[in-house]
Amino acid sequence: MHTNALIHEKSPYLLQHAHNPVDWYPWGPEAFEKARREEKPVFLSIGYSTCHWCHVMERESFENEEIARLLNQHFVPVKLDREERPDVDRVYMTFVQATTGSGGWPLSVWLTPDLHPFYGGTYFPPETRWGRPGFRQVLEQIAAAWQAKREKIIESSLRIQEEIRNAVAVSPSETMPAASAAESAFQSFRRSYDPRYGGFGGAPKFPRPAVLQFLHRYHFTSRNAEALQMCLETLRAMRAGGMYDHLGGGFHRYSVDERWFVPTRPSWHRHISKHFRSPGERKSPPRPAKSLSMFSGT
Repeated sequence: MHTNALIHEKSPYLLQHAHNPVDWYPWGPEAFEKARREEKPVFLSIGYSTCHWCHVMERESFENEEIARLLNQHFVPVKLDREERPDVDRVYMTFVQATTGSGGWPLSVWLTPDLHPFYGGTYFPPETRWGRPGFRQVLEQIAAAWQAKREKIIESSLRIQEEIRNAVAVSPSETMPAASAAESAFQSFRRSYDPRYGGFGGAPKFPRPAVLQFLHRYHFTSRNAEALQMCLETLRAMRAGGMYDHLGGGFHRYSVDERWFVPTRPSWHRHISKHFRSPGERKSPPRPAKSLSMFSGT
């Protein structure tokens, strides 16, 4: 049985990967020094122990001998538990969200030996499917690009990082956002709205309570009926689907499919209503579901 450097870690998530054929290193100086010494990019994979798609990607790719060979030959593979190092996760999640428009876990990021990100994504299937590039093909293309265009990749990573830093910089303001900002946000959510099943985007589908609360407030201030309809239909679809526990109450964390039918690993974890929001959102005013009597069908 293959054993890698994660065998010495304490995190249950990292220990789950200790016998992958991938030569994983934990986040730390040993991996960084190896990357600089061998002039290889770092492949950073971030997840957590109850992440459904993290386990899917492990089963499909990290336990695959051929894919492991590509990773070991051309990269320094590093595994990180986001629950141990949320600070590191936040840095590279910001990069992936800024460059792809979305984020999530598993977080897959390629870094220069100096740890500057230059390419990233979330879940990759082993082969190209569902409109997603295959992990094997991505590894081969990045390895070839690193050999042929290393200096350009390093230069690009530094430029992208500076652009992100400037984009996320926030200056304090005492004025309310213009009405056009709320309209622009509404149009953005409108474009990603799923009119058939409710929610936003495709599978996997997350509840996104902050978006629903925005739509509720936007409807209240603008009287936009479509904003209210998007909010109502999403909540009703969530309530009718398998993501909702019809016996015990509460919701699973997200739905694996676009119809809210298959919840994420119900045997692992279930987030009841009071855990449905982040700590910051729990301090916010009540969600629209209660005030609009969503679940009574009105």
